[in-house]
Amino acid sequence: MAVPAGTTRTGGDTPDGPSGPDGRPVHPVDERLPLHRLLPLAAQHVLAMLAAPVSTAFLIATGLGLSPDRTAALLSATLALCGAGALLQSLGVLRIGARLPFVMLPGGAAVAIFLQTAKDHGPATASGSVLIAAAFLLAVLPLYRRIVRFFPPVVLGTTVLLIGINMVDVTAPMIAHDTWLALVTIGATALCYLVLPGVWRQMSVLMGIAAGTAAALLTDTGTHAAPATGPVLALPHPFPYGAPHFDLLAAIPLIVFTLASLAEATGQTVLNSEAVGRDPDPARDVPRTVRADALTSLAAGLLGTSIMVTSAENIGLVQLTRVRSRFVTAGAGTLLILIGLLAPISRLLAALPTPVVGGAGLVIYAVIAAMGLGMLRRADTFEGPVITVVALTLLAGLLPVLAPELYEPLPVWARTLFGSGVPAGAITAVVLTAVFTHHGTRPKSPPADSLPRRPGDPGTGGS
Repeated sequence: MAVPAGTTRTGGDTPDGPSGPDGRPVHPVDERLPLHRLLPLAAQHVLAMLAAPVSTAFLIATGLGLSPDRTAALLSATLALCGAGALLQSLGVLRIGARLPFVMLPGGAAVAIFLQTAKDHGPATASGSVLIAAAFLLAVLPLYRRIVRFFPPVVLGTTVLLIGINMVDVTAPMIAHDTWLALVTIGATALCYLVLPGVWRQMSVLMGIAAGTAAALLTDTGTHAAPATGPVLALPHPFPYGAPHFDLLAAIPLIVFTLASLAEATGQTVLNSEAVGRDPDPARDVPRTVRADALTSLAAGLLGTSIMVTSAENIGLVQLTRVRSRFVTAGAGTLLILIGLLAPISRLLAALPTPVVGGAGLVIYAVIAAMGLGMLRRADTFEGPVITVVALTLLAGLLPVLAPELYEPLPVWARTLFGSGVPAGAITAVVLTAVFTHHGTRPKSPPADSLPRRPGDPGTGGS
Protein backbone atom coordinates (compact mmCIF):
# COMPACT_ATOMS: atom_id res chain seq x y z
CA MET A 1 0.00 0.00 0.00
CA ALA A 2 1.49 3.32 -1.06
CA VAL A 3 2.36 5.83 1.61
CA PRO A 4 2.08 9.51 0.60
CA ALA A 5 5.40 11.27 0.27
CA GLY A 6 6.46 13.35 3.19
CA THR A 7 4.26 11.59 5.73
CA THR A 8 6.48 8.78 6.92
CA ARG A 9 8.28 8.92 10.23
CA THR A 10 11.96 8.26 10.56
CA GLY A 11 12.39 9.49 14.09
CA GLY A 12 11.76 12.51 16.23
CA ASP A 13 9.24 10.98 18.62
CA THR A 14 7.73 13.32 21.15
CA PRO A 15 6.61 12.24 24.62
CA ASP A 16 3.04 12.12 23.25
CA GLY A 17 3.91 9.91 20.28
CA PRO A 18 5.52 10.12 16.83
CA SER A 19 5.91 13.51 15.18
CA GLY A 20 4.69 14.57 11.78
CA PRO A 21 6.61 16.46 9.08
CA ASP A 22 5.65 19.77 10.74
CA GLY A 23 7.06 18.63 14.09
CA ARG A 24 3.65 18.32 15.72
CA PRO A 25 2.78 15.13 17.62
CA VAL A 26 0.95 12.46 15.64
CA HIS A 27 -1.17 9.95 17.51
CA PRO A 28 0.29 6.42 17.12
CA VAL A 29 -2.95 5.21 15.49
CA ASP A 30 -2.46 7.79 12.70
CA GLU A 31 1.24 7.13 12.17
CA ARG A 32 2.21 6.45 8.55
CA LEU A 33 5.01 3.90 8.37
CA PRO A 34 7.56 3.64 5.56
CA LEU A 35 6.70 1.01 3.01
CA HIS A 36 9.56 -1.32 3.97
CA ARG A 37 8.13 -1.52 7.52
CA LEU A 38 4.46 -1.44 6.60
CA LEU A 39 4.51 -4.43 4.23
CA PRO A 40 5.91 -7.08 6.62
CA LEU A 41 3.72 -5.82 9.46
CA ALA A 42 0.65 -5.94 7.19
CA ALA A 43 1.64 -9.45 6.05
CA GLN A 44 1.86 -10.48 9.69
CA HIS A 45 -1.78 -9.46 10.22
CA VAL A 46 -2.80 -11.35 7.08
CA LEU A 47 -1.04 -14.55 8.12
CA ALA A 48 -2.42 -14.32 11.65
CA MET A 49 -6.04 -14.15 10.46
CA LEU A 50 -5.86 -16.13 7.21
CA ALA A 51 -7.12 -19.41 8.65
CA ALA A 52 -10.57 -18.00 9.46
CA PRO A 53 -11.68 -16.88 5.96
CA VAL A 54 -10.08 -19.90 4.28
CA SER A 55 -11.69 -22.39 6.66
CA THR A 56 -15.03 -20.56 6.47
CA ALA A 57 -15.06 -20.69 2.68
CA PHE A 58 -14.30 -24.41 2.63
CA LEU A 59 -16.83 -25.08 5.41
CA ILE A 60 -19.61 -23.39 3.44
CA ALA A 61 -18.51 -25.04 0.19
CA THR A 62 -18.51 -28.46 1.84
CA GLY A 63 -21.86 -27.89 3.52
CA LEU A 64 -23.49 -26.78 0.28
CA GLY A 65 -21.70 -29.32 -1.94
CA LEU A 66 -20.13 -26.70 -4.21
CA SER A 67 -17.90 -27.62 -7.14
CA PRO A 68 -14.16 -26.78 -7.04
CA ASP A 69 -14.66 -23.79 -9.34
CA ARG A 70 -17.45 -22.38 -7.19
CA THR A 71 -15.42 -23.08 -4.07
CA ALA A 72 -12.52 -21.06 -5.52
CA ALA A 73 -14.91 -18.21 -6.33
CA LEU A 74 -16.33 -18.30 -2.80
CA LEU A 75 -12.82 -18.25 -1.30
CA SER A 76 -11.94 -15.29 -3.53
CA ALA A 77 -15.07 -13.44 -2.45
CA THR A 78 -14.45 -14.13 1.25
CA LEU A 79 -10.83 -12.90 1.15
CA ALA A 80 -11.79 -9.81 -0.87
CA LEU A 81 -14.59 -9.01 1.60
CA CYS A 82 -12.18 -9.35 4.53
CA GLY A 83 -9.81 -6.95 2.78
CA ALA A 84 -12.51 -4.43 1.89
CA GLY A 85 -13.80 -4.52 5.47
CA ALA A 86 -10.31 -3.96 6.87
CA LEU A 87 -9.81 -0.97 4.57
CA LEU A 88 -13.18 0.48 5.53
CA GLN A 89 -12.57 0.10 9.27
CA SER A 90 -8.98 1.31 9.15
CA LEU A 91 -9.41 4.34 6.89
CA GLY A 92 -13.04 5.27 7.55
CA VAL A 93 -15.23 7.35 5.27
CA LEU A 94 -18.47 9.26 5.91
CA ARG A 95 -18.70 7.96 9.52
CA ILE A 96 -18.37 4.41 8.24
CA GLY A 97 -15.44 2.64 9.87
CA ALA A 98 -13.87 3.34 13.26
CA ARG A 99 -10.45 4.47 11.95
CA LEU A 100 -8.82 1.90 14.19
CA PRO A 101 -6.46 -0.97 13.28
CA PHE A 102 -9.19 -3.54 12.64
CA VAL A 103 -9.49 -6.47 10.27
CA MET A 104 -12.72 -8.21 9.34
CA LEU A 105 -13.64 -11.90 9.28
CA PRO A 106 -16.72 -14.07 8.74
CA GLY A 107 -18.63 -14.41 12.02
CA GLY A 108 -18.08 -17.89 13.48
CA ALA A 109 -21.56 -18.46 14.92
CA ALA A 110 -23.07 -16.66 11.92
CA VAL A 111 -21.53 -19.23 9.56
CA ALA A 112 -23.23 -22.04 11.49
CA ILE A 113 -26.55 -20.17 11.33
CA PHE A 114 -26.06 -19.54 7.60
CA LEU A 115 -25.44 -23.23 6.91
CA GLN A 116 -28.42 -24.31 9.01
CA THR A 117 -30.65 -21.82 7.19
CA ALA A 118 -29.35 -23.12 3.85
CA LYS A 119 -30.06 -26.69 4.97
CA ASP A 120 -33.60 -25.89 6.09
CA HIS A 121 -34.65 -23.35 3.45
CA GLY A 122 -32.04 -23.42 0.66
CA PRO A 123 -28.90 -21.32 0.00
CA ALA A 124 -30.86 -18.55 -1.75
CA THR A 125 -32.90 -18.04 1.44
CA ALA A 126 -29.69 -18.11 3.50
CA SER A 127 -28.26 -15.31 1.33
CA GLY A 128 -31.52 -13.39 1.69
CA SER A 129 -31.32 -13.82 5.46
CA VAL A 130 -27.84 -12.29 5.49
CA LEU A 131 -29.16 -9.27 3.58
CA ILE A 132 -32.14 -8.90 5.96
CA ALA A 133 -29.96 -9.17 9.06
CA ALA A 134 -27.42 -6.65 7.76
CA ALA A 135 -30.17 -4.18 6.83
CA PHE A 136 -31.76 -4.67 10.26
CA LEU A 137 -28.44 -3.91 11.95
CA LEU A 138 -28.21 -0.62 10.06
CA ALA A 139 -31.80 0.20 11.02
CA VAL A 140 -31.29 -0.22 14.78
CA LEU A 141 -28.02 1.74 14.96
CA PRO A 142 -29.79 5.07 15.68
CA LEU A 143 -30.89 3.50 18.98
CA TYR A 144 -27.35 2.60 19.99
CA ARG A 145 -26.79 5.73 22.09
CA ARG A 146 -29.76 4.71 24.21
CA ILE A 147 -28.49 1.21 24.88
CA VAL A 148 -24.76 1.96 25.25
CA ARG A 149 -25.31 2.42 29.01
CA PHE A 150 -25.87 -1.32 29.19
CA PHE A 151 -22.23 -1.90 28.23
CA PRO A 152 -20.17 -0.88 31.30
CA PRO A 153 -16.60 -2.19 31.71
CA VAL A 154 -17.81 -5.32 33.50
CA VAL A 155 -19.83 -6.30 30.39
CA LEU A 156 -17.06 -5.40 27.96
CA GLY A 157 -14.30 -7.08 29.94
CA THR A 158 -16.25 -10.32 30.38
CA THR A 159 -17.20 -10.34 26.70
CA VAL A 160 -13.59 -9.82 25.61
CA LEU A 161 -12.46 -12.59 27.98
CA LEU A 162 -15.05 -14.93 26.46
CA ILE A 163 -13.94 -13.99 22.94
CA GLY A 164 -10.40 -15.10 23.79
CA ILE A 165 -11.48 -18.32 25.53
CA ASN A 166 -13.96 -19.33 22.84
CA MET A 167 -11.51 -18.64 20.03
CA VAL A 168 -8.87 -20.73 21.81
CA ASP A 169 -11.45 -23.54 21.89
CA VAL A 170 -12.23 -23.09 18.19
CA THR A 171 -8.55 -22.92 17.22
CA ALA A 172 -7.28 -25.80 19.37
CA PRO A 173 -8.46 -28.58 16.99
CA MET A 174 -6.22 -27.08 14.30
CA ILE A 175 -3.15 -28.30 16.19
CA ALA A 176 -4.48 -31.74 17.14
CA HIS A 177 -2.64 -33.87 14.54
CA ASP A 178 0.78 -32.21 14.74
CA THR A 179 0.84 -30.50 18.11
CA TRP A 180 4.63 -30.22 18.06
CA LEU A 181 4.45 -27.88 15.04
CA ALA A 182 2.16 -25.58 16.99
CA LEU A 183 4.54 -25.71 19.95
CA VAL A 184 7.46 -24.77 17.67
CA THR A 185 5.42 -21.83 16.38
CA ILE A 186 4.40 -20.70 19.87
CA GLY A 187 7.92 -21.14 21.25
CA ALA A 188 9.54 -19.28 18.36
CA THR A 189 7.02 -16.44 18.70
CA ALA A 190 7.69 -16.10 22.44
CA LEU A 191 11.47 -16.35 21.96
CA CYS A 192 11.50 -13.68 19.24
CA TYR A 193 9.37 -11.39 21.38
CA LEU A 194 11.69 -11.83 24.36
CA VAL A 195 15.10 -11.49 22.70
CA LEU A 196 14.67 -9.38 19.57
CA PRO A 197 14.87 -5.58 19.67
CA GLY A 198 12.60 -2.90 18.26
CA VAL A 199 11.10 -3.52 14.83
CA TRP A 200 12.12 -7.20 14.80
CA ARG A 201 10.14 -7.84 17.97
CA GLN A 202 7.08 -6.38 16.26
CA MET A 203 7.22 -9.20 13.71
CA SER A 204 7.46 -12.00 16.27
CA VAL A 205 4.23 -13.69 15.17
CA LEU A 206 5.34 -13.65 11.53
CA MET A 207 8.69 -15.15 12.54
CA GLY A 208 6.94 -17.79 14.59
CA ILE A 209 4.84 -18.78 11.57
CA ALA A 210 8.00 -18.88 9.43
CA ALA A 211 9.77 -21.09 12.00
CA GLY A 212 6.83 -23.47 12.22
CA THR A 213 6.50 -23.70 8.44
CA ALA A 214 10.24 -24.35 8.07
CA ALA A 215 10.01 -27.14 10.65
CA ALA A 216 7.09 -28.67 8.76
CA LEU A 217 8.98 -28.56 5.45
CA LEU A 218 12.15 -30.03 6.94
CA THR A 219 10.28 -32.96 8.48
CA ASP A 220 7.62 -33.28 5.76
CA THR A 221 4.85 -33.27 8.36
CA GLY A 222 1.70 -31.21 8.60
CA THR A 223 2.09 -29.92 5.04
CA HIS A 224 -0.18 -30.20 2.06
CA ALA A 225 0.78 -29.16 -1.44
CA ALA A 226 -1.10 -26.35 -3.16
CA PRO A 227 -2.56 -27.15 -6.60
CA ALA A 228 0.04 -26.40 -9.24
CA THR A 229 -2.38 -25.30 -11.94
CA GLY A 230 -5.47 -23.17 -12.14
CA PRO A 231 -6.67 -19.74 -13.27
CA VAL A 232 -4.59 -16.67 -12.47
CA LEU A 233 -7.61 -14.58 -11.53
CA ALA A 234 -10.42 -15.79 -9.28
CA LEU A 235 -13.15 -13.17 -9.52
CA PRO A 236 -16.11 -13.29 -7.12
CA HIS A 237 -19.43 -14.36 -8.60
CA PRO A 238 -22.48 -12.29 -7.53
CA PHE A 239 -25.63 -14.27 -6.67
CA PRO A 240 -23.92 -17.69 -6.77
CA TYR A 241 -27.13 -19.42 -5.61
CA GLY A 242 -29.48 -17.42 -7.81
CA ALA A 243 -31.58 -14.43 -6.78
CA PRO A 244 -31.77 -14.12 -2.96
CA HIS A 245 -35.04 -15.27 -1.41
CA PHE A 246 -36.34 -13.16 1.48
CA ASP A 247 -38.03 -14.99 4.34
CA LEU A 248 -38.31 -12.92 7.52
CA LEU A 249 -39.00 -15.93 9.75
CA ALA A 250 -35.98 -17.81 8.40
CA ALA A 251 -33.85 -14.71 9.01
CA ILE A 252 -34.70 -14.41 12.73
CA PRO A 253 -31.66 -16.40 13.97
CA LEU A 254 -29.26 -14.17 12.03
CA ILE A 255 -31.14 -11.06 13.18
CA VAL A 256 -30.73 -12.13 16.80
CA PHE A 257 -27.04 -12.83 16.14
CA THR A 258 -26.52 -9.31 14.79
CA LEU A 259 -28.13 -7.84 17.92
CA ALA A 260 -25.85 -9.92 20.11
CA SER A 261 -22.89 -8.80 17.99
CA LEU A 262 -23.49 -5.21 19.14
CA ALA A 263 -22.09 -6.14 22.56
CA GLU A 264 -19.13 -7.87 20.94
CA ALA A 265 -18.51 -4.87 18.67
CA THR A 266 -18.66 -2.56 21.68
CA GLY A 267 -16.10 -4.60 23.58
CA GLN A 268 -13.78 -4.87 20.59
CA THR A 269 -13.99 -1.16 19.77
CA VAL A 270 -13.24 -0.11 23.36
CA LEU A 271 -10.48 -2.71 23.58
CA ASN A 272 -8.90 -1.55 20.32
CA SER A 273 -9.12 2.09 21.39
CA GLU A 274 -7.27 1.22 24.57
CA ALA A 275 -4.71 -0.88 22.71
CA VAL A 276 -3.76 2.10 20.54
CA GLY A 277 -3.90 4.61 23.40
CA ARG A 278 -7.01 6.47 22.26
CA ASP A 279 -9.67 7.43 24.79
CA PRO A 280 -12.65 5.10 24.20
CA ASP A 281 -15.83 6.80 22.98
CA PRO A 282 -18.36 3.98 22.37
CA ALA A 283 -21.22 6.33 21.48
CA ARG A 284 -19.14 7.77 18.62
CA ASP A 285 -17.01 4.83 17.50
CA VAL A 286 -19.19 1.74 17.87
CA PRO A 287 -21.84 2.90 15.35
CA ARG A 288 -19.01 3.56 12.89
CA THR A 289 -17.63 0.07 13.50
CA VAL A 290 -21.03 -1.55 13.09
CA ARG A 291 -21.90 0.43 9.95
CA ALA A 292 -18.79 -0.99 8.28
CA ASP A 293 -19.75 -4.48 9.49
CA ALA A 294 -23.27 -4.11 8.14
CA LEU A 295 -22.24 -2.75 4.74
CA THR A 296 -19.63 -5.48 4.29
CA SER A 297 -22.26 -8.05 5.32
CA LEU A 298 -24.63 -6.69 2.66
CA ALA A 299 -21.90 -7.36 0.09
CA ALA A 300 -21.35 -10.80 1.64
CA GLY A 301 -25.02 -11.66 1.13
CA LEU A 302 -24.70 -10.76 -2.54
CA LEU A 303 -21.54 -12.86 -2.95
CA GLY A 304 -22.82 -16.02 -1.25
CA THR A 305 -21.24 -15.99 2.19
CA SER A 306 -22.36 -15.14 5.72
CA ILE A 307 -22.33 -12.16 8.07
CA MET A 308 -18.97 -10.38 8.33
CA VAL A 309 -17.81 -9.00 11.66
CA THR A 310 -14.90 -6.92 12.85
CA SER A 311 -12.35 -9.27 14.33
CA ALA A 312 -10.69 -9.08 17.72
CA GLU A 313 -7.73 -11.31 16.88
CA ASN A 314 -5.67 -8.53 15.34
CA ILE A 315 -6.14 -6.47 18.52
CA GLY A 316 -4.04 -9.05 20.32
CA LEU A 317 -1.42 -8.63 17.62
CA VAL A 318 -1.49 -4.84 18.08
CA GLN A 319 -1.04 -5.25 21.82
CA LEU A 320 1.70 -7.84 21.35
CA THR A 321 3.74 -5.86 18.81
CA ARG A 322 2.87 -2.34 20.08
CA VAL A 323 2.48 -1.20 16.46
CA ARG A 324 -0.70 0.86 16.65
CA SER A 325 -0.96 2.39 13.17
CA ARG A 326 -4.27 1.86 11.39
CA PHE A 327 -2.39 2.07 8.09
CA VAL A 328 -0.86 -1.33 8.85
CA THR A 329 -4.28 -2.99 8.84
CA ALA A 330 -5.23 -0.91 5.80
CA GLY A 331 -2.18 -2.45 4.13
CA ALA A 332 -3.37 -5.87 5.30
CA GLY A 333 -6.73 -5.15 3.68
CA THR A 334 -5.04 -4.31 0.40
CA LEU A 335 -3.02 -7.53 0.56
CA LEU A 336 -6.16 -9.56 1.29
CA ILE A 337 -7.92 -8.15 -1.77
CA LEU A 338 -4.89 -8.98 -3.93
CA ILE A 339 -4.67 -12.47 -2.44
CA GLY A 340 -8.36 -13.00 -3.09
CA LEU A 341 -8.14 -11.94 -6.71
CA LEU A 342 -4.83 -13.65 -7.52
CA ALA A 343 -5.63 -17.34 -7.32
CA PRO A 344 -2.02 -18.67 -7.21
CA ILE A 345 -1.27 -16.62 -4.08
CA SER A 346 -4.47 -17.67 -2.33
CA ARG A 347 -3.74 -21.33 -3.15
CA LEU A 348 -0.22 -21.00 -1.76
CA LEU A 349 -1.36 -19.37 1.48
CA ALA A 350 -4.12 -21.91 1.88
CA ALA A 351 -1.36 -24.56 1.88
CA LEU A 352 0.27 -23.19 5.06
CA PRO A 353 0.43 -26.01 7.65
CA THR A 354 -2.75 -25.90 9.69
CA PRO A 355 -1.01 -26.55 13.06
CA VAL A 356 1.33 -23.61 12.40
CA VAL A 357 -1.53 -21.20 11.73
CA GLY A 358 -3.35 -22.64 14.73
CA GLY A 359 -0.33 -22.13 17.00
CA ALA A 360 -0.06 -18.47 16.00
CA GLY A 361 -3.78 -18.06 16.58
CA LEU A 362 -3.55 -19.54 20.08
CA VAL A 363 -0.93 -16.94 21.06
CA ILE A 364 -3.07 -14.09 19.81
CA TYR A 365 -6.30 -15.33 21.40
CA ALA A 366 -4.58 -15.91 24.73
CA VAL A 367 -3.41 -12.28 24.65
CA ILE A 368 -7.01 -11.18 24.01
CA ALA A 369 -8.26 -13.19 27.01
CA ALA A 370 -5.60 -11.56 29.17
CA MET A 371 -6.68 -8.12 27.94
CA GLY A 372 -10.26 -8.95 28.97
CA LEU A 373 -8.99 -9.65 32.47
CA GLY A 374 -7.24 -6.29 32.40
CA MET A 375 -10.54 -4.57 31.59
CA LEU A 376 -12.34 -6.49 34.36
CA ARG A 377 -9.92 -5.32 37.03
CA ARG A 378 -11.30 -1.80 36.60
CA ALA A 379 -14.71 -2.91 37.84
CA ASP A 380 -15.42 -3.41 41.53
CA THR A 381 -15.68 -7.19 41.23
CA PHE A 382 -16.21 -7.52 45.00
CA GLU A 383 -19.54 -5.72 44.76
CA GLY A 384 -22.57 -8.05 44.70
CA PRO A 385 -24.22 -7.01 41.40
CA VAL A 386 -20.91 -6.91 39.53
CA ILE A 387 -19.76 -10.33 40.65
CA THR A 388 -23.21 -11.71 39.78
CA VAL A 389 -22.98 -10.33 36.25
CA VAL A 390 -19.46 -11.72 35.80
CA ALA A 391 -20.33 -15.14 37.24
CA LEU A 392 -23.51 -15.68 35.21
CA THR A 393 -21.95 -14.28 32.04
CA LEU A 394 -19.01 -16.65 32.36
CA LEU A 395 -21.45 -19.49 33.02
CA ALA A 396 -23.45 -18.70 29.88
CA GLY A 397 -20.29 -18.23 27.82
CA LEU A 398 -18.34 -21.27 29.03
CA LEU A 399 -21.09 -23.91 29.16
CA PRO A 400 -21.23 -24.18 25.34
CA VAL A 401 -17.47 -24.85 25.41
CA LEU A 402 -17.42 -27.27 28.33
CA ALA A 403 -20.75 -29.07 27.86
CA PRO A 404 -22.08 -28.54 24.32
CA GLU A 405 -24.38 -31.57 24.66
CA LEU A 406 -26.65 -29.55 26.99
CA TYR A 407 -27.87 -27.56 24.00
CA GLU A 408 -28.81 -30.47 21.76
CA PRO A 409 -32.50 -30.62 22.91
CA LEU A 410 -33.03 -26.92 22.07
CA PRO A 411 -34.64 -25.75 18.82
CA VAL A 412 -32.17 -25.24 16.02
CA TRP A 413 -32.15 -21.44 16.18
CA ALA A 414 -31.78 -21.39 19.96
CA ARG A 415 -29.05 -24.05 19.89
CA THR A 416 -27.12 -22.17 17.24
CA LEU A 417 -27.31 -18.88 19.14
CA PHE A 418 -27.04 -19.88 22.81
CA GLY A 419 -24.80 -22.83 22.04
CA SER A 420 -22.08 -20.38 20.99
CA GLY A 421 -20.21 -18.86 23.90
CA VAL A 422 -19.67 -15.25 22.81
CA PRO A 423 -23.25 -14.38 21.75
CA ALA A 424 -24.68 -16.24 24.76
CA GLY A 425 -22.33 -14.49 27.16
CA ALA A 426 -22.88 -11.07 25.58
CA ILE A 427 -26.67 -11.41 25.74
CA THR A 428 -26.49 -12.56 29.36
CA ALA A 429 -24.26 -9.67 30.38
CA VAL A 430 -26.43 -7.04 28.69
CA VAL A 431 -29.71 -8.46 30.01
CA LEU A 432 -28.40 -8.70 33.58
CA THR A 433 -27.07 -5.16 33.41
CA ALA A 434 -30.48 -3.97 32.16
CA VAL A 435 -32.23 -5.83 34.99
CA PHE A 436 -29.94 -4.32 37.61
CA THR A 437 -30.44 -0.88 36.08
CA HIS A 438 -34.22 -1.28 36.20
CA HIS A 439 -34.12 -2.28 39.87
CA GLY A 440 -31.66 0.44 40.83
CA THR A 441 -28.78 -1.95 41.55
CA ARG A 442 -26.75 -1.43 38.43
CA PRO A 443 -23.06 -2.37 38.79
CA LYS A 444 -21.29 0.82 39.80
CA SER A 445 -18.74 0.75 37.05
CA PRO A 446 -17.97 4.00 35.23
CA PRO A 447 -18.71 4.11 31.50
CA ALA A 448 -15.80 3.03 29.32
CA ASP A 449 -15.25 6.52 27.93
CA SER A 450 -14.84 8.05 31.39
CA LEU A 451 -12.45 5.55 32.95
CA PRO A 452 -9.39 7.04 34.63
CA ARG A 453 -6.22 6.33 32.74
CA ARG A 454 -3.30 4.98 34.75
CA PRO A 455 0.26 4.23 33.63
CA GLY A 456 0.44 0.58 32.79
CA ASP A 457 -3.22 0.25 31.79
CA PRO A 458 -3.71 -1.36 28.37
CA GLY A 459 -3.51 1.32 25.73
CA THR A 460 -1.93 4.05 27.82
CA GLY A 461 1.53 3.38 26.55
CA GLY A 462 2.76 2.43 30.02
CA SER A 463 4.86 -0.59 30.63
